[in-house]
Amino acid sequence: MTSKPLVAATDGSEESLRAVEWAVHEAVLHDAPLRIVAAAELLPRMHGPAGVAGIDTVADILRKSRDRALDAAVKRATAISPRLVIDADPLSGPVAQAVTDSGSGALMLVVGSRGSGAFAAMILGSVSRYAATNASCPVAVIRDETTPPHRLIVVGIRDADSARDALAFAFEEAAQRQAALTAVHAWHAPEAAAAKDAVARQLADLLADWQAKYPGVLVSQEVANGHPGRVLAGLSARADLTVLGGHAPHGARTVTHAVLNHAHGPVVTVPASPREVQS
Repeated sequence: MTSKPLVAATDGSEESLRAVEWAVHEAVLHDAPLRIVAAAELLPRMHGPAGVAGIDTVADILRKSRDRALDAAVKRATAISPRLVIDADPLSGPVAQAVTDSGSGALMLVVGSRGSGAFAAMILGSVSRYAATNASCPVAVIRDETTPPHRLIVVGIRDADSARDALAFAFEEAAQRQAALTAVHAWHAPEAAAAKDAVARQLADLLADWQAKYPGVLVSQEVANGHPGRVLAGLSARADLTVLGGHAPHGARTVTHAVLNHAHGPVVTVPASPREVQS
């Protein structure tokens, strides 16, 4: 068993419980323990006057809701995999930051794409978006719909310098799942057609070393002239995972947000290591 846990966040909604279910299967696949977290953001004015017995403050209600969410998630996870090592941790503080920080040192942080209801949808949606672009570990954002396995991992490649950690994650997942891997580079420009052959050669060279490390993974590549977010979201319909570099430059984050908003299956953002950020 790996010493790194897989962390799943829940807010008690059915959408977040489906993310916990996905996290259970991923923890079993990687022989990793599962840590389930839920946060309650308590503002100063939510605390009622001291010494009033028998009356729940807003803070009390939020804590109880958080704890019920944890209990429901643990029951769901245990029903799926009774032998899985599961811990449950309540969090406090700003929700997005607390959930994101809970992934420190984790194998992966798993969040739902949204919650249930208008307010919950806003909260969990903002959490998933914040975690996907700020966490120090890979973040899996799980969509509401469930699809049968495709045995395919899709990884988006912006450029060779920023691709190393995303490729390492994607190849390892492909090997674990006995899945094929498709590396995709897309950009939208009038001169794209003329440069396509050169870009395809560069992508093939980049993938050659990874193919040597993972000879059992069937690898293909796709170079497309189109908006990267639209291309990757379309390909996600036939992928078990769509993998992106996580901490992209500001302009490239629009691609990440587009994929997170429109993908048809799980999306994983992988942060760059310090050496890669400096390159």
